[in-house]
Amino acid sequence: LPTVLCQIRPVSRALAPHLTRAYAKDVKFDGDARALMLQGIDLLANAIAVAMGPKGKTMIIEQSWRSPRVTKDGVTVAKSIDLKDTYKNSGAKLVQDVANNPNEEVGDDTATVATISANGEKKIGSVISDAMKKVGRTGVITVVKDGKTLNDELKIIEGMKFDKGYISPYFNTSKGQKCEFQDAYVPLSEKKISSVQSIVPALEIANTHRKPLLIIAEDVDGEALSTLILNRLKVSLQVVAVKALGFGDNRKNQLKDVAIATGGAGFREELTLNLEDVQPHDLGKIGEVIVTKDDTMLLKGKSDKAQIEKRIQEIVEQLEVTTSEYEKEKLNECLAKLSDGVAVLKVGGTSDVEANGKKDRVADALNARAAVEEGIVLGEGCALVCCIPALDSLTAGQKIGIEIIKRTLKIPAMTIAKNSGIEGSVEKIMQSSSEVGYDAVIGDFVNMVENGIIVIDPTNVVGTAFLDAAGASLLTTAEAVVTELPKEEKDPGMCAVGGMRDGMLACPS
Repeated sequence: LPTVLCQIRPVSRALAPHLTRAYAKDVKFDGDARALMLQGIDLLANAIAVAMGPKGKTMIIEQSWRSPRVTKDGVTVAKSIDLKDTYKNSGAKLVQDVANNPNEEVGDDTATVATISANGEKKIGSVISDAMKKVGRTGVITVVKDGKTLNDELKIIEGMKFDKGYISPYFNTSKGQKCEFQDAYVPLSEKKISSVQSIVPALEIANTHRKPLLIIAEDVDGEALSTLILNRLKVSLQVVAVKALGFGDNRKNQLKDVAIATGGAGFREELTLNLEDVQPHDLGKIGEVIVTKDDTMLLKGKSDKAQIEKRIQEIVEQLEVTTSEYEKEKLNECLAKLSDGVAVLKVGGTSDVEANGKKDRVADALNARAAVEEGIVLGEGCALVCCIPALDSLTAGQKIGIEIIKRTLKIPAMTIAKNSGIEGSVEKIMQSSSEVGYDAVIGDFVNMVENGIIVIDPTNVVGTAFLDAAGASLLTTAEAVVTELPKEEKDPGMCAVGGMRDGMLACPS
């Protein structure tokens, strides 16, 4: 059969243009497919590249529901681009994934924005430094826009954050794909909730007291989930369901911490208390809830301070006797959530455009946390250039691949230099000592370590970005690309039926 298929394949390709409309998908092969995808990749990469470095240029993004957005954030630019040609768009989506993966894992380095300095803005760096000192390196730092003030403000709020978002997007309450509530009730369950009977009592309590409802459980599915979504859409009931974080004992501990932080009771299998018998005093209370598709933030919990102190002491004692590195990591996470709180950075500006642009730069500058985890390397692309001599020791059989990597390692530094208005050669960097690089801010070669944090990058941000970019090389092995066929747009000036009247087509009313 494979032999027969190979013989048929050339004929099939020859007929492909004539058979396209017989399928719901469009398929292109070999060089044609790769060439179109490469055009999409080039377009998106060029758009992102102009923002690289402290002297990178700003970009303006059209927004249908508000004024255009001005930003220097590479990930924001990448996400905003959607091409009409489906093959070019497939190539662009590859770059979007490459740009976004490092951002989600360790922080945004798409535009190689210097750590903490946020393009040299020392005020932003100072605010982030203060936030890290107050909540610790594992603490939560969130950035919000405040259109009511010209100044930036840092607030430490009692609360916690965990990496589980809403179960269904139908729970959204805002355009930003978020669910935000004030003064919510929080029922907690270690069990899966499937039946309607399990959630009706909590729904009735929330409705009677006119309070939003945040349900945290192992899972919510079946009739229970359908009922919640129906009430959300049809009755506008303020409700959202979230899966509990972790598995086994770790999940039990996480739910226990949430119960303590909100002053509620956890409904566990080993207890006689059932979710069907819930009373108002069993529910946790939280001042502010923010749920996205990826995470949940609980702020201003109505907790008992004595219970929190008791739980913190319990975790500290467990840390002293635990030998498992995994357990220590999880216990430290619990400790940070209960003790450090959440740092909220309110970014102000003279207009929405200015505030949005500053918010993007602050989000980039949060790379400082990544620098704490794995250390630092020379910034502005210099670390990648310094890696080039190490490739000379590899075998000759890998020569083609080595040359490709060598050229790639030069691109970030060359692009940053070009954005600064000078010729982008990297020869002087390669000939200098390992600590000397080009500082685009002052336009000169300096000892980057002695010059301070403005010209360094987090190690894991640079490494993750390079590995993800290498993954995009799979394009070179693509032999076929499948895309959706574009919808045929009917000419509004043509009429399907009608007759001639005074020499004109008469459209039916």
